[in-house]
Amino acid sequence: MPLHMTKIAFQSESPETLRAWLESHAGDGEARLTTRYLPKRHEEMVGGSLYWIFAGQLIGRSPILGFAERPDGKHWIRLAPTLIAVIPRPKRAHQGWRYLAEADAPADLGGDGQGDILPGAMASELGKLGLL
Repeated sequence: MPLHMTKIAFQSESPETLRAWLESHAGDGEARLTTRYLPKRHEEMVGGSLYWIFAGQLIGRSPILGFAERPDGKHWIRLAPTLIAVIPRPKRAHQGWRYLAEADAPADLGGDGQGDILPGAMASELGKLGLL
């Protein structure tokens, strides 16, 4: 059972801009995020997913392909260049990344996992009503 991680969709104006950024790397076969430190449990995370936080909600995930060291000593988180929508779940903001156990990960939205992502405010209100 792979381990996952969460990260804020920093500098994304919307889930659509996050999806566009990821998909813009499809020709490269992977999107890369920079992190200062290699996660201690990085071997468990290959095959897991990075769950994106936007507007206080987990909104989607990108499969983790692996990790690589950069020439400057920092590390890349290598991601599949796709955003798979998940059932939105409240998640507080945090710096950097955090581990997320399989049991705590939200399910994919829709049958194929490629469904539309609800706007943050709408997902928040539906969550408060217990509808998500």
